[in-house]
Amino acid sequence: MRCHDEPVNRPIGYWIKRLDAALEAHLDSTLARLKLSRRQWQAINTLAETPISPEELAEALRPFWGDNSALRERELAALVGRGLIILSDGYLTLSELGYAKHAEANRLVEDSRRELSAGIGFDEYEIALSVLERMSINAERLAR
Repeated sequence: MRCHDEPVNRPIGYWIKRLDAALEAHLDSTLARLKLSRRQWQAINTLAETPISPEELAEALRPFWGDNSALRERELAALVGRGLIILSDGYLTLSELGYAKHAEANRLVEDSRRELSAGIGFDEYEIALSVLERMSINAERLAR
């Protein structure tokens, strides 16, 4: 559904940036209820799957965090300080408290995703993802 004051002919970059900013703001406010930043959520969500080395975590989070090692160290140090993640035998893993916090945050994020996709059919969502993926691949190829 289109807002009355928003022309439909805006370029895709406009809508992508606007959506990204709105998603980040919404996710930030959702996670703030649990005293987590979006980046901390991304870290514990990645670690919930399996323990990984700090280098593997940095690589997995690169699309979200970039190459900012100071940011990465600060966010991970905060998680370690809160007892949510631990380093064991060279691998980062969630603590028992970390798994509990992940489960709590995951419920909020899933509720948020349902709210954000209200009125959008599964097929529409899948098509949008497919189009964005292909455009991203094309843009990356052209940027080389």
